[in-house]
Amino acid sequence: MAASTQHHSNRLTKEKSPYLLQHADNPVDWYPWGEEAFKKAREENKPIFLSVGYSTCHWCHVMAHESFENEEIAKIMNENFVNVK
Repeated sequence: MAASTQHHSNRLTKEKSPYLLQHADNPVDWYPWGEEAFKKAREENKPIFLSVGYSTCHWCHVMAHESFENEEIAKIMNENFVNVK
């Protein structure tokens, strides 16, 4: 599975946190922690996939590159979860 070569943007583009902004172009449809994500999870009866990290975490970058930038993995996550960072 290859990392994404397409340009994406999600709700994290409006955030101020450097960590969240690092994930604003992931193919994963990320939501920031908040009522919008919780409401969507309730309405769609989906569990929340919660990813926590920080901007200088080496293993967070590895996981982002190997998983969250991957189109196939993002598709599975987007179909089955409300993804929150």
